[in-house]
Amino acid sequence: MGRLRSSFLVAVLLIIVNINSCSRGMGRGRGRAVAFSPAKKLHMRDEVRNMFYHAYDNYMAHAFPHDELKPLTNNFTDSLSQLGNLNLQYLPQNYNGSALSLIESLSTLLVLGNFTEFQRGVMWLSHNLTFDVDARVNLFECNIRVLGGLISAHILASENKSWFSNSSYNDRLLHLAQDLGQRFLPAFETPTGLPYAWINLKHGVIENETTETSTSGCGSLILEMGALSRLTGDSRFEGAALRALRKLWNMRSSLDLLGTTLNVLTGEWIEYSSGIGAGVDSFYEYLLKAYILFGNDEYWDMFHSAYLAVQKYFRHGPWYHEADMRSGKATYWQLTSLQAFWPGLQTLVGDVAAANLSHREFFYVWKKYGVLPERYLLEHATLHPTERYYPLRPELAESTYYLYQATKDPWYLEVGESIVASLNSHTKVDGGFASVRDVSTMQLEDHQHSFFLSETCKYLYLLYDDSFLAGRNFVFTTEGHPLPVRSLWHERLPEAYITSNGTSFKTSRISPLSSQVCPEMIRGAKVESACHVPDLRVNHRCTSDAECGIDSTSCRKRTCSIAGYCGLWRFVH
Repeated sequence: MGRLRSSFLVAVLLIIVNINSCSRGMGRGRGRAVAFSPAKKLHMRDEVRNMFYHAYDNYMAHAFPHDELKPLTNNFTDSLSQLGNLNLQYLPQNYNGSALSLIESLSTLLVLGNFTEFQRGVMWLSHNLTFDVDARVNLFECNIRVLGGLISAHILASENKSWFSNSSYNDRLLHLAQDLGQRFLPAFETPTGLPYAWINLKHGVIENETTETSTSGCGSLILEMGALSRLTGDSRFEGAALRALRKLWNMRSSLDLLGTTLNVLTGEWIEYSSGIGAGVDSFYEYLLKAYILFGNDEYWDMFHSAYLAVQKYFRHGPWYHEADMRSGKATYWQLTSLQAFWPGLQTLVGDVAAANLSHREFFYVWKKYGVLPERYLLEHATLHPTERYYPLRPELAESTYYLYQATKDPWYLEVGESIVASLNSHTKVDGGFASVRDVSTMQLEDHQHSFFLSETCKYLYLLYDDSFLAGRNFVFTTEGHPLPVRSLWHERLPEAYITSNGTSFKTSRISPLSSQVCPEMIRGAKVESACHVPDLRVNHRCTSDAECGIDSTSCRKRTCSIAGYCGLWRFVH
């Protein structure tokens, strides 16, 4: 249990406290500090604030209450039924939107301190939103965007009812979330317990519905549906998501790897190649975050095994390629933009050195093209021939924020400054922010995704002003919606939460990174670390110390030997 507890101590540094790491100052692999004055931080905060309101105000003026803004034509799209629907099948005839971008914006409005607009949005949704619509939606997308947005906003609203005149907030957002969750449940009525990828909000699973889904699609539901069960007392939501997650984990290979797509009726894999990007990414993220949020050892045990397998079979220096789940052999050598979340996840688990190494490579590709392309071919160091777009994704900004919180290295503030400049230069138009269709030409596409409001702007703002999080412990969902870490949500309170007098802890006190205490020194336990995994593949060689990382059980830095292998040790301190 020492391994689990100590790694949890690292994980619960979360996203909020100003911590130092055992590898403080390693952000660039250089020791020189970069000046970033308080005045400059305030300037960057205001730059991001202006970005958000340019996007939000144009949405409210030209698209609300429809789902998303078309910024080039000052128009709208009712896109909830189109998300993940590449062939645009079964589109509804009478669907007029669900105010998706407003739902996605609510927690960001609070991060920016706009209580008035938050209150207005909550009250509008309370009186106007309905899910009794004949619309077929992607379960995963609707879960992370709509259900997660409503639950997060409900929690924030219920904690601050004084913002509402005459205490007028009556938990309506929670009622809406419960109604939506109930409409999800028929998707789980399969022989395997794995949910269909698509559900009609009015009629349930339609006839001849596709049985194919992704690992992310059925393995990334536990945060939102678990929180819904904790808030309502209705265990069906968490139970359905957990059964699906357990079934998915039982389908892993002997290498602890999972494929990308599968059949929900037979429980058989369709695509055996896997990685940390599209189709799988949030599966890893939710295992760790579910452990932090709910305190169930089962989530940690799954995450720990899965993380070790990723490091062993996918990692090649700073990059993560894809591999066959059955053999571990590399399949596709490519960077996908969704992989850029990985350094942030590694930071949460305490693997700061490895996170920094990968983050620098993602930022290199960003600088090379001005934004991050959807796919980048590692073997040829060039763009993918067709997937050259950038849809305003948040993952690089997200990881930059986590790494800055973990190291306080001002270089990450400069990275954020570069991201903001690129977005303003290449994607800002009079009507909002437009996606990039082709990063080689910067040709734009008439679409402002809702996650630009819920994630991209939020993480960039928090990079320069995290006052919203002061004194609070949150887990951000994969869509950037904050959920509070509450002891009453834990099935069994982990040791890390308990002080000598039995009361709950303050997160800033228990992080080994913040206290400059290495995990193995806590309670004298020798622990196995998920933070650095020695490369066991015979074809991997190192060229520099930076590729070898830091072992969190001893806080010692691995070095690259003359023969080109990681293995020697030296103290970081």
